[in-house]
Amino acid sequence: MAIKNKVQLITYPDSMGGNLKVLYELLQKHFTDVFPGGIHILPPFPSSGDRGFAPLTYLEIEPDFGTWEDIRAIGEQFNVLVDLMVNHISRQSLYFQDFLEKGRASEYADLFITLDKIWENGEPVGADIEKMFLRRSVPYSSFSTLGNGGEEKVWTTFGKTDPSEQIDLDIHSPLTRQLLQSFFENFKAQNVKIVRLDAVGYVIKKLGTSCFFVEPEIYEFLGWIRQMADSLDMELLPEVHAHYSTQYKLSEYGCWIYDFILPYRVLEALTGRSNTELYSYLRTRPHKQFTMLDCHDGIPVKPDLDDLIDTDKARELVDICVERGANLSLILSEEHKAADGFDVHQIRCTYYSALNENDDAYIAARAIQFFTPGIPQVYYVGLMAGRNDIEQVEKTGEGREINRHNYTVEEIGRGLEQDVVKRLMKLIRFRNTYSAFDGAFQVLDAAPDEIRLLWEQDGKYCRLFISLQTYQTVIEYVDEEGRPATYQV
Repeated sequence: MAIKNKVQLITYPDSMGGNLKVLYELLQKHFTDVFPGGIHILPPFPSSGDRGFAPLTYLEIEPDFGTWEDIRAIGEQFNVLVDLMVNHISRQSLYFQDFLEKGRASEYADLFITLDKIWENGEPVGADIEKMFLRRSVPYSSFSTLGNGGEEKVWTTFGKTDPSEQIDLDIHSPLTRQLLQSFFENFKAQNVKIVRLDAVGYVIKKLGTSCFFVEPEIYEFLGWIRQMADSLDMELLPEVHAHYSTQYKLSEYGCWIYDFILPYRVLEALTGRSNTELYSYLRTRPHKQFTMLDCHDGIPVKPDLDDLIDTDKARELVDICVERGANLSLILSEEHKAADGFDVHQIRCTYYSALNENDDAYIAARAIQFFTPGIPQVYYVGLMAGRNDIEQVEKTGEGREINRHNYTVEEIGRGLEQDVVKRLMKLIRFRNTYSAFDGAFQVLDAAPDEIRLLWEQDGKYCRLFISLQTYQTVIEYVDEEGRPATYQV
């Protein structure tokens, strides 16, 4: 299948109306021509934590969200994209529970990375761990096993609890590959077209390395999984937060990649009223990317922009966002912080609030995103021009809840009446239907406080102009009759 060069929506299964059935009704009622590119449904599977990212299985849909029938129905009209956490699975899964009950005698034991697979005697070595890019203070958890009446330490890259809810899978095990294949085959049967390989950068554990995007081993795994996806006529989207050079290697390898640099560069241009860094980036970036401004996590900073940003300037931008209500995700490993101690992993906020809830600035940001080559994705909170949900952060203690508000049908109805949302929807429709976006892209020379971008094909063109002083956004284009036209966005 070919990925459509149209705008996609990102949403949780319960964030627009409460379940998948209502989501489908809303899509049909309001958004058929807005998101023909597809719908990224964040994990709809039974899960024991991390809002779906600790799945028990991929063979079932969480009953509170709906059924596979709902997914198939959405897939009849839209390309459905779902996540597969190739790095881990829930400790509540039947696979790991069987391991806890039977120990090494479990038929699923080889799915997991017991520490004797890493260290010869099964005892972790601090010097090795210091080199790793950690997502928790130690990359393993201890469990009591009934099967041998003892304790097992297994690898757990992620998780805020101890022991973790997210148990790493041993991707070298034939059993794991057999399990992953069964998940893919089920996705195919359920009308899923695109699979995001969540946390794929962490799948290789190798002593003496950061255990993150370990080369060349990562390519063997990607090659295997891509061959399987190709055989099922499915597309892959690896999700890797890493130094930009890693993303570029993935692109050279032929993968679709995420543009995790663009959200920061756009925010920087609009708050600093200068095109310098954004222009430099737009002129050199690979084109085969999925673009986004906002998502369920945060605006990426480190390591995605390492060696691209001045940390003093980055601190200024971070401080502006914090003043506007943002909270921060920080780097844990001392070795992976900047030399001056800068340690911001992600800025957690809505993009609308990051731009001080300025409608014109927000529309300018979306226009830059839609004119940047790639497949644009719009997060559901961004679609509604949502504000920071400080109350939910305070209620849950989870900083990412700032940008994860669940909208009722009534709230969506009111949201669609906002002027900024009407402007955004019109802009999305233009991006979906104007043929020049399938042509050639150019970054046009401009004054430092302007943005000028161009697409052209077969006599059609659309030229974007943004004043970074006023945030006025104008598109000049050739209409259906071949006449020059102006669209005040």
